[in-house]
Parts: sequence; C-alpha cells; structure tokens
Amino acid sequence: MFDNLSEKLQRVFKNLRGEGRLSAENMEGALREIRMALLEADVNFKVVKQLIENIKAKAMGEEVLSALSPSQQVVKIVQEELIKTLGSHESRLRFANEPPSVFMIVGLQGSGKTTTTGKLSRWLSKNGHRPMMVSVDIYRPAAREQLKVIARDVGLPVYEGAPGETQPLDLARSARRESTQTGRDVLLIDTAGRLHIDDDLMTELQQLKEQLNPVEILFVADAMTGQDAVKSADEFHKRLGITGVILTKMDGDARGGAALSIRHVTGQPLKFVGVGEKFDALEPFHPDRAANRILGMGDILSFIEKASEQIDQKKAVEMQRKLLENDFTLEDFRDQLKQVRKLGPLSSLLDMMPKVGILKELKDVKVDEKEIGRVVAIIDSMTPKERDNHMIINGSRRRRIAKGAGTTVQEVNNLLKQYAQARKMMKSLSGGLGFMGKRMGKMKLPPGFPFGQMPGM
Repeated sequence: MFDNLSEKLQRVFKNLRGEGRLSAENMEGALREIRMALLEADVNFKVVKQLIENIKAKAMGEEVLSALSPSQQVVKIVQEELIKTLGSHESRLRFANEPPSVFMIVGLQGSGKTTTTGKLSRWLSKNGHRPMMVSVDIYRPAAREQLKVIARDVGLPVYEGAPGETQPLDLARSARRESTQTGRDVLLIDTAGRLHIDDDLMTELQQLKEQLNPVEILFVADAMTGQDAVKSADEFHKRLGITGVILTKMDGDARGGAALSIRHVTGQPLKFVGVGEKFDALEPFHPDRAANRILGMGDILSFIEKASEQIDQKKAVEMQRKLLENDFTLEDFRDQLKQVRKLGPLSSLLDMMPKVGILKELKDVKVDEKEIGRVVAIIDSMTPKERDNHMIINGSRRRRIAKGAGTTVQEVNNLLKQYAQARKMMKSLSGGLGFMGKRMGKMKLPPGFPFGQMPGM
C-alpha cells in the first residue's frame, strides 16, 4: 500500500537534500511536487489543500530554512502532518458496559461487508472476546448462507434465525437475545447493502440503529475505489452516524488516497484495514505507522507484532542456535519456510521493511508466492536421511525427489545449490560474532531465493 506516493515523496526529499541549503524558492518547488504526488495518489483535493497549507506554514519558517539539516526538518514536518491527517493515534473499538456490545457492519454492496464481518469476529476472538454473527441481509441471494460458511471457517457461532423470522429487525433482536443467553459479549450484524445509497436502505439501517443501540457502526469500503469510497463513507455518516471505517483491499491499493482522506472528510477514524483474502488479514490501523510507510521508513512494529503472534519462540531460539553453529538441515529449512508462510503474503512483509540502504532494492524484488510451496514440496519428497544430510542426494535420488514433488530435476538442483550457499554464508558468520557487522556488509545472499531475482545480483 502507498507504494506510488511513497516513491514520489522520497524523490522530493532526495532533491531537497541535494540542495544543501533550503530557500523559499526551492521549498515552493518541493511543495508543488508534494501536492502533485498527493493528487495523483487520489487524495481528496480538500485534504491536499489543507495538508500543503499546514506543511508550508511550518516548513517556510526561518528556523527550518536555517537549520543544520533543513531537509530532515521538512521530512519531520511532513511526517507530523501526515499522522495528523490520518488520525493522530489508533482508534480502538468501543464496548458496552453490559454485554453484548452490538456492532453494525454497513456499506455498499460488493464492498466486502460479509467477509469483513468474519475477519473482525476472528480478530475479536483472538483478542479475548466471544463474538457471535448474524446476517440481516434478506435481499441478496445466499447472503445469509455466505456468512454461515464464513462462520464455520473461522470457528465462531452465527445466528441463523428461527422459522418464520424473515425481517431484519426480528433477526437482529433474536440474535441479541441468543448472544445474551449463550454468554457472547459482542454481536456483529452484517447488514444489507445496495449498489448505491437509497432511502429504503437508510430507513432500514436507521431502524436497526434505533432499536439495537449499537456501540459501533462500522462502514466497510473498498480502498480500490478511491474517492468513491470516501464519498460514500461521508454520505453514510451524514445519514446514519458511523463511528469508524474499515478499508478492504488495502494490499492492492498502491495509491492510498482513500486512507489519507477518510478521517478529514468524514471526521470518523479509520479503525481497520483488510490486507489480504485470508481471515487473519485484518489489521488495526495505526496512523503513525502508516505515515512511516508513506515516507519509506517501514513498519517494523507491525512486523514484530505479526511475527510474535505466529512464530513459536522456543523453535526460534533453537533455530538461532543451529544457524550460528551452521547445524541447520533441509528439514529445518522447510520448517522455517512454513513459519514465514504463517506471517502472510511476502509482498506485505516486504512492504513493512524501511526503504533505506540495501533494503531500497526490496521494492524491485519480484515476489513469487508459489515458490515457497514448491520448495516445501521438494523437501517433503526427500527421506529423513536426505533432509539430514544433503550430500547423499545423488542423481538417481534427485530424479526420484523431482518426480515425487511434481517438478523437475533442475528445480531440485537449484534448491540444493541455494541451500548449500546459505550454509556457506552462515559458516562464514559463525567464525566470530564480533565481525558479523563487517562480514554482513561484504556478503551477498543466495540470488533470488525465495523471493525471485534481486536487482544487481
């Protein structure tokens, strides 16, 4: 996410550093480029205007122009203003004093409401809550069945309705009663949507709001629709009073205009972003981390949080020992790849890395998500002895392994070559941790594996 905007802003800051000393003239030029970058990222023009005015008021001050590192001062100002525009701080979900807390999930048809209801339920469950879901979409064919399937996939309950319950309000009331009786503390109501906003839809949603008194009314929007998502969020807020926004498909939105515009236009916070198709691909939105990503600073905190959730700490310590002693086998190699897969799409992990030094090249890495699966299949086709000692894998064994994995001998050869290079690299490190920094600066990783060919290698 934010890839296009990030690249253009970094170019602006690089040009400012090249000036050596800032002047009112070259600062004006930089502000024009920042304005254009924001508009091309599909940021709402009113948001762009306010943002540029705020940056200009701070950046054109005498204190900045005469600073020892004025370009860094400008970056800091832009960062502060981006964070302010995005919402200053994470906006947490609210809960009722007496359960169940009712969350209404609203939005236009096709925005991803039903899938997001399942994702949010899973997130709540992982964070100490006992959610239940109900669909009150009686208009879209199979809408309620879809939520039933999703509920089964995430392992959480859904209220399916009693015989004769065909009206949204009846379904919602019964679901709330069921939630209370079964000790569920959050009820998520997946509401109906339309292809456009109309009076019938709003009347139904307003009735649900009046009768159920929800603590959260979360508007779900497709980030790929850009300013259309912002416009519809604003209209829903004016007529219904939403409490927050969830943007779906943020992993596919290289511009990020909707995320940068939502808070300013609606006055309501962006609470979650969908970053993939899997049910765990829903993340709380952190304005400061998003601003850092936009400025190419990465999002290491999110990476650490994701890793700590998914990676077995005991296994990680044991693997660290094996790596330092150059004692890791092909089976260890396979297990580590499986751990990486748990962290989500490789492209989203690379997006969290700061774009500095050698890591700048990560934006040009071609990510092949299927490569890890192919490598795991090859290692799975080996015998325990072969995984423990790759040196015994001769020509006939390679042909058998390739056949078992449904691949070619050449791919088996490539894997073994890359594995041997990785062991060689670790062996050079194990000669003395005191020289690790110097050695790392001189070494090259095995070309491409498992991400694809890196530029210049």
